[in-house]
Amino acid sequence: MIFRDRKDAGEKLARELEKYRDENVLVLAIPRGGVEVGCIVAEHLYASFSLLVTRKLPFPDNPEAGFGAIAEDGSVFISRNASAWLPQDEMDRIIIDQSKEISRRIQVLRGGRSLPELSGRTVILIDDGLAMGSTMRASLLLCRKRGAGKIVVAVPVAGREVAEDISRMVDELVVLETPANFMAVAQVYSNWYDVSDDEVLSIMEHGCTRS
Repeated sequence: MIFRDRKDAGEKLARELEKYRDENVLVLAIPRGGVEVGCIVAEHLYASFSLLVTRKLPFPDNPEAGFGAIAEDGSVFISRNASAWLPQDEMDRIIIDQSKEISRRIQVLRGGRSLPELSGRTVILIDDGLAMGSTMRASLLLCRKRGAGKIVVAVPVAGREVAEDISRMVDELVVLETPANFMAVAQVYSNWYDVSDDEVLSIMEHGCTRS
């Protein structure tokens, strides 16, 4: 294991982003797993902080895997050859279902507030790791459409191939670890658990504590 938990990962990631301290950057975390990591980074950098709500598009018979992702503005990333796995009408149904969940999360986790202004700003996108990278790709599409001046993706861990792909899509990629035989984000955390809405709300209300 590389990281004790998301707090430990956030602290290590924040130190790698030190050059952005006091630079008026905007940190956007992808909920729910990225929220504690992103909060710690934002506090360390004295940066603005918000949530960018993006959802994986899961396979009906295997919800842990997905064929793409959708961001809160409707930006959709679909994996190559997805139509070979699912018919279009099934993909459309899943997109509608996940759009409804995005709307719910915006209301619950962000209080229905709009995203902060991205135009011309340096935006740091945070998650607790990249496996397939679909949600990050959809998030990047949104940031480009909103006119972000510079986009930085910062994550504690990523697969090597995904990291290479994402690096070509952004101005800067910060990844702490790219392990061999990387299968899932959870494998590099000694304390891994699903984050609840209540935990996200607590972080957004009270902030996070760095040791």
